[in-house]
Amino acid sequence: MTTTRTAFGDLPTSVHTAIEEHTGPLLKTETIAAGFNSEISARVHSTAGTCFIKGLRTDHPRAWTQRREAEVNPYLRGIAPALLWHLEAEGWHLLAFEALDGHHADYSPGSPDLPKVVATLGRLGETPCPQIELRHAEQWLLGYVTNPAQAQLFAGPALLHTDLNNENVLVDDERALLVDWAWATRGAAWLDAGYWAIWLMAAGGHTPESAEQWAARIPAWLTCPREGIDAFAHANANMWEEIAGPDPDPWTKRMLDAARSWSAYRSAL
Repeated sequence: MTTTRTAFGDLPTSVHTAIEEHTGPLLKTETIAAGFNSEISARVHSTAGTCFIKGLRTDHPRAWTQRREAEVNPYLRGIAPALLWHLEAEGWHLLAFEALDGHHADYSPGSPDLPKVVATLGRLGETPCPQIELRHAEQWLLGYVTNPAQAQLFAGPALLHTDLNNENVLVDDERALLVDWAWATRGAAWLDAGYWAIWLMAAGGHTPESAEQWAARIPAWLTCPREGIDAFAHANANMWEEIAGPDPDPWTKRMLDAARSWSAYRSAL
């Protein structure tokens, strides 16, 4: 579900005042078009420097995702941009992150970004999962498996991102960082490598086999049983079938085709 955007300048004056208590006087704002989960998304320049601000109305159905991001961020040093501050004012909940100079990850075959993503997902796999409220992978995917018992293959103690859209991965000369932790989840450590494989195929140029070869560079992937990969591939195909519906837009159709392709590949092994 895409969220309608609100221009930063259209926020109530009282919200701008609350922001300036953290930033000092605002000098310039730049609207960010990428991303689906925020009503406000802007790069904000002020006398104190530059930050990235995202937000939702406090009565938005997904307002809880803002609080989830604020809760999980302290545990993501070196994996995600640091949260600088957050506030609630005049019916808005806003998060301010350090601004990054970089580009959205290029997932095409041969891209120099791919090893950086591997390194970051490897670090994430070594990060202890915080004791905060999170989705559980086995519960989230239960409705998409062939046999309910298969969902337990996705259970585990690891912290997962689960939404590895290339626009949620920012890359600079040295590293890749993961943004938009709205769907942070607790589950088996290898699942993010599996999610990434689908995004690689959807980007174009990657076969299921080559996508799995990239996934296999992430240490956690080597811990998953074959039956777990099979069940996960089939569950994602079912999930994207549901999301796509009878008349998907081109973006969703690309994801559906990738998930179907992977599921068929796993079935043929």
